[in-house]
Amino acid sequence: MAMTSSTRRQRVCILGSTGSVGTSTLDVIALHPDAFEVFALTGQRRLDDLFAQVVRWRPRFAAVPDAAAANALRARVNAAGLPTEVLAGARALEELAAHPEVDQVMAAIVGAAGLPSCLAAARAGKRLLLANKEALVVGGQLFVDAVREGGATLIPIDSEHSAIFQCLPTDPAAWNDSVDHIVLTASGGPFRQRDPATLGDVTPDQACAHPNWVMGRKISVDSATMMNKALEVIEARWLFDLPPERIKVVIHPQSIIHSMVVARDGAVLAQLGTPDMKGPIAFGLSWPARMDSGCAPLDFMKMNALTFEEADAVRFPGLHLSWDALRAAPGSTAVLNAANEVAVEAFLDGRLRFDGIHRVNAQALERVLPAPSDANSIEALVALDARAREAARAHVHSLGKGA
Repeated sequence: MAMTSSTRRQRVCILGSTGSVGTSTLDVIALHPDAFEVFALTGQRRLDDLFAQVVRWRPRFAAVPDAAAANALRARVNAAGLPTEVLAGARALEELAAHPEVDQVMAAIVGAAGLPSCLAAARAGKRLLLANKEALVVGGQLFVDAVREGGATLIPIDSEHSAIFQCLPTDPAAWNDSVDHIVLTASGGPFRQRDPATLGDVTPDQACAHPNWVMGRKISVDSATMMNKALEVIEARWLFDLPPERIKVVIHPQSIIHSMVVARDGAVLAQLGTPDMKGPIAFGLSWPARMDSGCAPLDFMKMNALTFEEADAVRFPGLHLSWDALRAAPGSTAVLNAANEVAVEAFLDGRLRFDGIHRVNAQALERVLPAPSDANSIEALVALDARAREAARAHVHSLGKGA
C-alpha cells in the first residue's frame, strides 16, 4: 500500500485486540508502519496481553470491560510512563468505534456483545472491517440499514466472505444480475470423517483441535459442529443481499479455495490462498489496493489435490438451521445465535455433551418465536437475545451431561 508524503497514516481501532484476529491485525499493521497507526485497543480478559500490546503500540486509548480491570491496567500503564488513556465499559467501546479521529475499525469481538460497537462504527461512517459474525446474524436488517444510513464502508474479514467479496463485481448494483449463486467452503472441522454415533463422547480439547486454522475455543467448537458455517450463511445473506436459496455450502478439507461465486453464464470465480487470516485482514485494511499480508505464498507444486464433499446433515445438523432461521420470522437468527453461545459455553464447561449443542439450538428456534417488533431496535434485539439465552439455559439444565 503506497503512501505519499501528503497522506497521513490511517488510524485503526481494534475491538478485540487480544484475540486471534486482533493479534493478526497487529501483525499486518507491523508490516506497514508508514500506512497505519494503532489508535485504540480493547480487550476482555487477557489483561497481560493487552498491556503488552499497549507497551508495543502506544495507542491513544485502551478499553476494558469494567472499572476494576481499568484500574489495574491504568496503574501498569502509568507506572510504565505510557501516554495511553484507559477506559472502561461497553459504552467506551462504542465511543472508540465512532471516534472522529478513527478511520478504520476492526470488529473482532466474539459474540453478540460486539453488536453495539459495530453499530456505532456503522452509524459514524467508518470503514468497518467485520470479523464479528453476530453483527449481521443478530442485527440483520437493522445493521445493514445503519451501514447504509451512516455511509460506512463494510468489508468482510471472515475468509469465506472476504473471498466472495474479492470475486464479486466491484459495483454492488451488479451483484444480483451477474451472480447465480455463491458457494461457501467449509473445512469440515476435526470430525469430518468421524462416526456420527460417537460424537456424544467428544471432549472440548478434541473439538478445539482444528486441522487447518488456529482459532479461539468458541469458534473452534462452532467449526466442529459447523454452526460457524450456519452463521456464515446468515451473514452472507445480508452482506451480499442474496436470498437463502442462492447460498450454498460445500466441504473442502484443504481450505485452499476459500469460497466461490458462480456467475449467470456458468463461470466459477474462486479465491485461493493459504489458510491464514492475515490475508483477508490485509485486503480489508488496504482495499481497493493490495499490500503485503505476511502470508506464506501458495505453492501449487505441494498441492496434491483439491477435494469437495457434501455437508452431511447427519454429522452436521446445525448447518441446516441457518436456512430455517432465515426463512422464519425476523429475529430468529438472533435466537439461533444466542442459543448456540449458551450451548457452546455449557459444552466447554463440561455441562453438556457435544451432540447436545444442536438439540439446544434446534429447540430454541422452535420455542422462542420473535414478535414483529423484536428486530426493530437494538434494545428489542437485546431483549430477544436475553429470552433466547434463558430458554437455552433451561434446556441445557434439563439435558445435562446425559445428552
